[in-house]
Amino acid sequence: MGNTATAHRIGLVGAGIGTSLSPALHTREAHALGLTDYRYELLDVDDRGIAAESAGDLVRTAFGQGWTGFNITHPCKQTVIAALDDLSDEARLLGAVNTVVARDGKLIGHNTDHSGFLAGLRRGLPDACLDAVQLVGAGGAGSAVAYALAAAGVSDLRIADVDPARAADVCTRVSNAFDGTAAVAVPLGDVASGLASCTGLVNATPIGMVGHPGSPVESAALHPGLWVADVVYRPLRTELLSAADRAGCAVLDGGQMLVAQAADTFELLTGHAADRTRMRAHLAELLAAQQVTAGH
Repeated sequence: MGNTATAHRIGLVGAGIGTSLSPALHTREAHALGLTDYRYELLDVDDRGIAAESAGDLVRTAFGQGWTGFNITHPCKQTVIAALDDLSDEARLLGAVNTVVARDGKLIGHNTDHSGFLAGLRRGLPDACLDAVQLVGAGGAGSAVAYALAAAGVSDLRIADVDPARAADVCTRVSNAFDGTAAVAVPLGDVASGLASCTGLVNATPIGMVGHPGSPVESAALHPGLWVADVVYRPLRTELLSAADRAGCAVLDGGQMLVAQAADTFELLTGHAADRTRMRAHLAELLAAQQVTAGH
């Protein structure tokens, strides 16, 4: 993996990230691997009173002060790119970065959201039929999921978003990158009726997460021939997944993607192989503890 450093100071760059589970998830794995000189700290643009557009400057400054790598989250996955020296092929294709690695004095942007979803899909739904999949959401997470679905072999990919132009842009990127995938933007209002001819559904919007209750599609549109995946992991059992389970659908929760992308990021940043089974157990513990705290 190329990183021989023994001391690691990682920063999570984003807005409103005070409740993020990433610091605990990464730090627990580092300690389990015996990495005693490992720190994972929050660099919240809101707390620092700076705009998301200045995320690149923040990363550059922190790099100069000794940070060795960064996780990037909403709303900085695109804005940080201009400050980087290079991008991985996946990050360049997606136009989004969630990991920044320092190598030989240079900052290199990567995207492990796509590999995280792909790994989660293969592990959690290994027999999923990939003939026709409806993706709801074309933002940072949605574009990564679209790339992963195409890489998995989806031939008919339909993408809907509140911003039709954003959905169309992701469709163009994916179709150009994968000859075997026809990606087409569809209006949000047509998603429910279109599910009758789909074999899979993925929610890549915040709908269903804590503070954003609801489901991106009507329960009546779900059917047993459909598998349903959600990128939301708080809660693991979203309203969409609960409805899908009742409808007889195979389901995949957002914890699968979270752990897989966190493990990929950890390996890029430290050069050490992460134990994904252990990290999934850590995530379950962290979510349970958070639920107990919320209950009080």
